[in-house]
Amino acid sequence: MIEWIILGFAVLIILFVIFVYNDLVTTRLRVDNAFSQIDVQLKRRFDLIPNLVETVKGYAKHEKSVFENVTKARAATSKAGTMAQKAKAANMLTDALKTLFAVAENYPQLRATENFKDLQEQLKDTEEKIAYSRMFYNDSVQIYNTKLQVVPSSIIAGAFGFQAKEFFRTEGEQREAVKVKF
Repeated sequence: MIEWIILGFAVLIILFVIFVYNDLVTTRLRVDNAFSQIDVQLKRRFDLIPNLVETVKGYAKHEKSVFENVTKARAATSKAGTMAQKAKAANMLTDALKTLFAVAENYPQLRATENFKDLQEQLKDTEEKIAYSRMFYNDSVQIYNTKLQVVPSSIIAGAFGFQAKEFFRTEGEQREAVKVKF
């Protein structure tokens, strides 16, 4: 009789470990998927930028440094490998695009063209999707990292070598309030 109780208890423990392990794997895969969704949106933005730059170039030929900065930032995004590198490159590209749009503001005839309007709208839509993807990723990381730190899943996570994931962060100057000057 006592053997059956011990066997039943052992089976319950094994099932519990399997359940927690599978939950950790599922959550880790959700984080990986969320990161992939950020990559998809960054790729979409990456592909839109040459069209936008070419459209603006025709009107603002003397703004060479702006185009060079956009090109450098775009190149940095394709070279980024880690989460921190991708976040830094994405933030650098965002800053370069802000400058490009500021230059475009000086050319009313450019802003009136359908091609520019369409590209600007697509980029705006992509930026919104990137922001949402970053929030979803960070939420997924928070859930996953919490599971790695709370008992009993922390014990199982440690035993199977689960590692915490890195949050998608913005750079210091992007956290500051935007200064509006008239």
